[in-house]
Amino acid sequence: MIVLKRCSKHAVLLVGLLVGMNAWGTIAGNQLQAQQLAQLESPDKSIRLNVALSAAGEIQYGIQKSGVPVIQPSALGLTMKGHDFKQGMKLVMISKPARVTDSYQTKNAKKSNILYQANQLVASFANEKGEKMDIIFRLSNDGAAFRYSFPWIKNEETIIKEYSAFSFDKDARAWLQPMSEAKTGFEHCHPSYEEHYLQDIPVGTVSPLKSGWVYPALFKTNDTWVLITEAALDGTYCGTRLTNDSSSAVYSIGFADPREVFTDGGYLPKNNKPWLTPWRIITIGSLKTIAESTLGTDLAPAAVLKDIAFVKPGKASWSWINSKDDNITFDEQKKYIDYAHDMHWQYCLIDADWDTKIGYDKIAELSAYAKQKNVGLLLWYNSAGDWNTIKYHPKDVLLTKAGREKEFSRLQALGIKGVKIDFFGGDGQSMIQYYIDILNDAAKYKLLVNFHGATLPRGWEKTYPHLMTTEAIYGMEMVTFVQDAADQQASHCAMLPFTRNAFDPMDFTPMNLTGLTSSNCVRKTTPAFELALSVVFLSGIQHYAQSPEGMVKVPDDVKTFLRKLPDNWDDVRFLDGYPGKYVVIARRSGNRWYLAGINGEKNEKKISLDITSFKKSKATLFTDGSQDQLFSEKVLNTTKEKKLDLTLNANGGFVMVLE
Repeated sequence: MIVLKRCSKHAVLLVGLLVGMNAWGTIAGNQLQAQQLAQLESPDKSIRLNVALSAAGEIQYGIQKSGVPVIQPSALGLTMKGHDFKQGMKLVMISKPARVTDSYQTKNAKKSNILYQANQLVASFANEKGEKMDIIFRLSNDGAAFRYSFPWIKNEETIIKEYSAFSFDKDARAWLQPMSEAKTGFEHCHPSYEEHYLQDIPVGTVSPLKSGWVYPALFKTNDTWVLITEAALDGTYCGTRLTNDSSSAVYSIGFADPREVFTDGGYLPKNNKPWLTPWRIITIGSLKTIAESTLGTDLAPAAVLKDIAFVKPGKASWSWINSKDDNITFDEQKKYIDYAHDMHWQYCLIDADWDTKIGYDKIAELSAYAKQKNVGLLLWYNSAGDWNTIKYHPKDVLLTKAGREKEFSRLQALGIKGVKIDFFGGDGQSMIQYYIDILNDAAKYKLLVNFHGATLPRGWEKTYPHLMTTEAIYGMEMVTFVQDAADQQASHCAMLPFTRNAFDPMDFTPMNLTGLTSSNCVRKTTPAFELALSVVFLSGIQHYAQSPEGMVKVPDDVKTFLRKLPDNWDDVRFLDGYPGKYVVIARRSGNRWYLAGINGEKNEKKISLDITSFKKSKATLFTDGSQDQLFSEKVLNTTKEKKLDLTLNANGGFVMVLE
């Protein structure tokens, strides 16, 4: 529940056009002077937002952190068919500031109990026709957010373009993943957020794939880090991206490619009732702020499910990552069920073409067998449609509500616990609605959902708690296909806690401890690096890439660690790191803290950890072994250790359990 109350006098608000004051800024590409209208501070006063209006009636905003500009004066507004909310705008009113408080629980994020507090300001404007547009601003201690509101809409309206922009200092740097072009890639399946990040590039760099940049997008301006994303994406809007050109440090909201649609559907935002657009979210602060923030779910709508007893996070065995298509067989899946049972993992995922290679009747046998082993089955589906040419099946059974209900009802009767749905067609409005339709229908039949070949979830896991994870990443499967992916894996993984996995669960399918069993690619990360991913990465269901044959080689103490590893987390601390280079994260479950670190570079790295603040007496440390040993294990008395010095191997890692 969200609670709003009037702010204290410490939340600064300057109302009215301040005639005679100096110009606060100029709108990008426009030399017209802009006069400040309002100013809002975060609860701790560290972040300040300014709202201004130019003589041409163009709205802009800017943000400072500790008095230093972070977002330079940037454009706001949009255009609908027949309605201009970009220029010629006039101020109608500015609300009194209000404190927004929201608390919620989650089973598949970095914290289990989350409290969100922010100061909110609503600025109302009217265009030359007298049509109203409200802009809702919020400032929390870890960032800013804004969205547009159109309370007057009754008939269908279409947004043609959104002008929201994020303007940086020209010397800022960026860590960005290119958006792939629609209808490219394997069987025309792009975009699916599966590219490597360009790291530490100048702002203004043009995306090499010419389709913009995906969220979350990471920037550094002076000594402040900024992470941009969106939330509250419903079926009325398309998924957006960032676009820019090489002539400036301005990044603007871009819409989906017109080809990224459900069959015969549209790509532009449309609605026929009072409209709230998605939140534009700007996390602001240190790397610790970025790694610990929950803004990406704080701004998402509350959970729509009343009964979430069936939503159970956990871990899964998965044969396909090791033995690929030819081994989706009854006997192979039974072996992986036994493997999950032995490892105390809750699920086993059966991948593509199971409907013909195994069949529904034999799947029923496997489901009954798995139930006896306390393992739940997850089944793969093709999202189908004409948006790509992929042949894998089952396909075409989820395209209509009637088809989904028939299939989901059948799965529920078989005791199936969830579905993995793959190869979607992008971010157009009609495709976003398709995702949401699937989530709503799956909830009715108490099925967990995993989207693959898919868009970024953008906080959906809060609104739809049965959305356990989403791929939307260049993951471990690519390491099995392409040596270049294996070569870059360590650095790529060291990017993800600061970007893709900062807010949303990520199905990277991590943790290959003993080498790739059905690939010509050579793994370049160490066993301890791979073990650390089980803690570093967040996913409601973590599908592990380790084969049962390889697990036989793993020391018993490491297997015990994996059997006891928590299924979800209560708290997080960022200890050290730098995007693409290394990261050390601490996660708490109950009374235990789990520390994990990975070195994304090809040289040894020395780190020093202060473990006294955890106030635990015992630490079990797993690092890389020497010679023929996969791991080295040490048990430490932390009452005597004020500081722990570690040397991480090139592309290496560690895990520590404090209790």
